[in-house]
Amino acid sequence: MTAPIPRDIPDLPAVPGPPKLLPSPVPATAVVPPVRRPLVATFRLLTALLALTGITIELLAGGGPATNPLSHFTTQSSILLALVMLASARRAWSARHPLSGALTGAALLYVTAAGLVHHLLLANAASPFATPDSTGPGWHTVAAHLLNTAVPVAAALDWLLLTAPGRLHLRQAAAWLLYPLAYLTFSLGRGELLIPGTQDRYLYPFLDVDQHGYKGVLGNALLLGLALYALGVLLVALDHIRPNPLRRRW
Repeated sequence: MTAPIPRDIPDLPAVPGPPKLLPSPVPATAVVPPVRRPLVATFRLLTALLALTGITIELLAGGGPATNPLSHFTTQSSILLALVMLASARRAWSARHPLSGALTGAALLYVTAAGLVHHLLLANAASPFATPDSTGPGWHTVAAHLLNTAVPVAAALDWLLLTAPGRLHLRQAAAWLLYPLAYLTFSLGRGELLIPGTQDRYLYPFLDVDQHGYKGVLGNALLLGLALYALGVLLVALDHIRPNPLRRRW
């Protein structure tokens, strides 16, 4: 026989304090679906078109083989940014999750670094690496301003105003140096394969082995690498202290 069920069940003691939720490994974005952001998609599409316009002008105004402008770090980083912006625009339009912060951060870092190198080293008359055609007239200058000024500013505005913060991490700053290291290897290898005296044999004056020797070039590359790493760390730090612009629906 089973014991009879009592008519009056005594009350359980109250749990002290407010109930606490256990930490969950599931991110909030997996629970709350993203929303369509047409204005964000439009801005990113325009940024991609701006970069592609600068690249097209650079290719048409080069006057030589298309491989020469395509070999420049500025052009390659702008192509990467255009692809990232096109993919991000599609995701913002179709309410899909954003791209990885490692990818978008790398694209932002590379175009920003290219713009800083242009303005501080190549187009600066006081710089020992100044090049005359960086400030000269013509379509080449239009492309230079688009790729080294307008595109980095647009990419920075997208990051500051249209991207959620806290998506960049310090470990990514070191990984972002892999592409510049590969580019350095490519640039020096390209210069060795070309005949001495060939125009634009070395793509940048601070990488000119004929003028500085390998010791000087590697020293310049080391300084630029350290500056690029410092810039990456700065982006990560700013990403974790800036306010969240996505509290407002776009």
